Amino acid sequence: MTELRPTETDASRQFKPQTPWVSAVGYFIFFSRWLQAPLYVGLVIAQAIYVVVFMVELWHLGEEVVGHWPHIEEATIMLGVLGLIDVVMIANLLIMVIIGGYETFVSRIKVDGHPDQPEWLSHVNANVLKVKLAMAIIGISSIHLLKTFIEVGDLGAPGAENKTGEVYTWDGVFWQVMIHLTFIASALALALIDRWSVKMQILAHQAGAQETGAQPLEPKLH
Repeated sequence: MTELRPTETDASRQFKPQTPWVSAVGYFIFFSRWLQAPLYVGLVIAQAIYVVVFMVELWHLGEEVVGHWPHIEEATIMLGVLGLIDVVMIANLLIMVIIGGYETFVSRIKVDGHPDQPEWLSHVNANVLKVKLAMAIIGISSIHLLKTFIEVGDLGAPGAENKTGEVYTWDGVFWQVMIHLTFIASALALALIDRWSVKMQILAHQAGAQETGAQPLEPKLH
């Protein structure tokens, strides 16, 4: 009778030590994450450029107010303010990409307990970052859409004045609205996927806790 050899268990394969060559390659690949650090430094420089852009836009707005005082058109001031808000929201988007991306993909930022630590940084991950970026993009798109609505309020009317210097058509406005709705649908889909993944993690942890008798994980949805 043929003697059956004992098979190698999954546990023994799992904890089998790696060879030095395999470990070296793994550490090299893990260290390659620092190649992203210059990219985030470049985004910090872009943030500084946006500060300059904001100050230039604010200067132009001040010149517009002083040059046409006291006859100031509300639509012109509103467009100038919306331009400033647009710059601020893009700067906020940069901050989320810089801090959240560096924290998620490069290295931890040791700011625990700091009074100025962003609330979302304590539980940031790839899914949370994608949802927040999608919401920021929707905000930026909303500003551009509002500027379009201000301009096209009298589109096609006799003697209509162009306040933004841009050329608008009905088809262009329609597709701008459709693109904005696409951004909203994408953000909702990302939020639902993130919520579903968190729920599945909680269910998996609770199933494991029932087998081991550990304390079940409390739900914590973002």
